[in-house]
Amino acid sequence: MLRVDSRKVKPGDTFLALQGPYTDGHDYIEQAIDKGAACIIATHGDYSVKTIITEDTRTYLSNYLKELNLEKLEKIKLIGITGTTGKTVTGDLIYQLLNNLNMKTAYIGTNGFCVDGKVKKISSSTPDIYEIYELINEAANSNCEVVILETSSKAIKQRHIEGLRFDIAIFTNFIAHQRKDKEDYLNTKIEIFKMLKKDGTAIINKKDPYYEYFALPQNTNIFYGTLDSDFPLKKINTNYNFTEFTLGKQNIKMPLIGPYNMYNYAAAYISAKVLGCHDEEIISATLSLHPIDGRFEAIKYKEGLIIIDYAYDIDTINNVIKETKKIAQAKIIAVIGCGGERRQEKRSTIGKLISENCDFAIFTTDNPRHEEEENIINDMTVDIEKENYTKIVSRKEAIKKGINMLEDKDILLILGKGHEDYQIIGNDEFPFKDRDEVMKIIK
Repeated sequence: MLRVDSRKVKPGDTFLALQGPYTDGHDYIEQAIDKGAACIIATHGDYSVKTIITEDTRTYLSNYLKELNLEKLEKIKLIGITGTTGKTVTGDLIYQLLNNLNMKTAYIGTNGFCVDGKVKKISSSTPDIYEIYELINEAANSNCEVVILETSSKAIKQRHIEGLRFDIAIFTNFIAHQRKDKEDYLNTKIEIFKMLKKDGTAIINKKDPYYEYFALPQNTNIFYGTLDSDFPLKKINTNYNFTEFTLGKQNIKMPLIGPYNMYNYAAAYISAKVLGCHDEEIISATLSLHPIDGRFEAIKYKEGLIIIDYAYDIDTINNVIKETKKIAQAKIIAVIGCGGERRQEKRSTIGKLISENCDFAIFTTDNPRHEEEENIINDMTVDIEKENYTKIVSRKEAIKKGINMLEDKDILLILGKGHEDYQIIGNDEFPFKDRDEVMKIIK
């Protein structure tokens, strides 16, 4: 068997030396030989076992895996999603929608590997190519017709998806400010649109000012979002239970809140149409959609609402607050912390953003790691001018405080951890999930 991790080598295996951003597989060749590797594939060197020297081991690997899995690849439709935000929600909506339409689908992304209603943890939102093929094989063995893949710019740049060919590529959006590497970032994301099959389709959010970058002339491009696009969007009504809007000529009632979800849903709807589903079927299947784990996940409580979201940086927190204000009928209360040993210089900005845009804030812990929780919270509150906040170190107690503060029509935002089911304190991970804590309190 071909291995890229020397720790997994067994007698008779072939070890391929990959060079990654932090490690070089060539440094582990002798270890692989000691464990019984019968063949080495590398870019240089002379070893005591059969050796294949190739110019680029990553290209060798992608070609090998593609050839090995050709039969299964031909039976599966591959959908790739890229953009600054919205990848996870869009991917999950496509996953739900297609499965509701009896088109068996698997999903690889931030929330893990999803198939048959089960979720398995994976190494990253866009795993390296050998793990992607393992998951595609698992999907094929489960008789999936479609596989959805989140494609981050980091993964594209590190060649995680090299050799793949997509039936559908989706562009959600591009948040340009605060990026010094804008051109490089755009050029990286464009790569997935160069990887479409000849009969593939690009689905592009035309409301984004950078949409033209992704509308490559060799592709079939479908645009959504603006009034002059192929699928214009127009909001009709939104409340604490659902969102009503028109998409093209169709009236949609979506059991998800947050106006931005109209755009995520539009990409899912168009994907289903491209794959041959009919409008009436898609609209009917839409009624069975449910909130995405930790992504503007709404829980009704009395006459108010609790929203759990993964937002943890300035842009995503700002977006969540803006979306919440569009549906809010009373006060907005926020529970939030910042991760330890991460982005210390942005903590005060986040604290001030929350205080100035919410009626009340509860500052607490996130994943403190090796930092003192009180120090992290103090960093968040140091520049706040209003007196509309409190500090509670225990995230569990902070959530309880927020829920107990809710009055008629209020919204509680619980930000920063979303789908995560653990809290990192020191070197240890402790079981903790925001949604679970909420349900214990409100049941």
